[in-house]
Amino acid sequence: MTSTKALLRVFLLLILGAGLAPLPASAQERPERLRLRDWLQLRQDQAAQAAPPVPITRPGEHRFSLRHGGLTREYRVHVPARYDPATPMPMVLSFHGGGGNMDIQADDRYYGLVSHAEQAGYVVVFPNGTSRLRSGKLATWNAGLCCGQARDRQVDDVGFVRAVVADLRQRLNIDPGRIFAQGMSNGGMLSYRLACEMADTFKAIASVAGTDGTPACAPSVPVSVLHIHALDDDRVLFNGGSGSASDTHADFVSVPDTVARWARLNGCEVAPRRVLEVPGAWCETRSPCRGGAEVKLCVTETGGHSWPGGRKVRGEQPGASAISANELIWDFFSRR
Repeated sequence: MTSTKALLRVFLLLILGAGLAPLPASAQERPERLRLRDWLQLRQDQAAQAAPPVPITRPGEHRFSLRHGGLTREYRVHVPARYDPATPMPMVLSFHGGGGNMDIQADDRYYGLVSHAEQAGYVVVFPNGTSRLRSGKLATWNAGLCCGQARDRQVDDVGFVRAVVADLRQRLNIDPGRIFAQGMSNGGMLSYRLACEMADTFKAIASVAGTDGTPACAPSVPVSVLHIHALDDDRVLFNGGSGSASDTHADFVSVPDTVARWARLNGCEVAPRRVLEVPGAWCETRSPCRGGAEVKLCVTETGGHSWPGGRKVRGEQPGASAISANELIWDFFSRR
């Protein structure tokens, strides 16, 4: 029985090894240290990377998976009806909150992003965070200070996002100068990390109810930032720390400190000026900053931990209604 298992393992190794790239030098030097499972995983990753992505030829919903960092990662993409393969189109990556998943973020009942992408004319992408569940639910992002297993296991979410962008640029005609990131809560925090580490990719980012928790940040070029937050947020407190409804109880950075940090990083030497004031909300901006960047803050008086203009996933109560996050974010992005 033992010899049969050994022969089967050799047979599998020969099949998986055929025609693929050689092992890394470290593995060649000391192959005895590689467990069979790790070796097989490496070969699967190489095989997945070797296969060219199939172009997307029709509008609508598409789902994809890819291997990165030893994990199978998933994402959804919505291609609007007006997409023309001959014309480059802007792309927005939208990241769900901690404990959510890509399907929640893509659900128009809560965020309205698919409908908005159709109306405004951009490709919208919904990556999935890391989850202990096979379904991908209750997922989190490694955004530095937060959150969950993604942070604790130091999951390479930045590398995953790079892989998603590269994959889609082979499947669709994407304008490389109009790629943006946005997110809710933990997803907004990840957007800040992407601005720090992928400034060469993202022209601007927007965060709703999620402050910047990166321990260090040195963007290679200025990145425009829009932050949206409610004064009565009961999870990520406006003035710092975690609220009574928080699941993580992290010591979140305050909104004023987050905005001040990005004003400094982007070389904004001008004082903030009020650009919007409506009942229940206001916005102020710092611009122009270095390289034409802008740092903008929009505040709602109520709405709690929510996406303005949408509905809360928990309890399905409406978010702040004084402003629309989708409209403000796209207006901010489309001016880049």
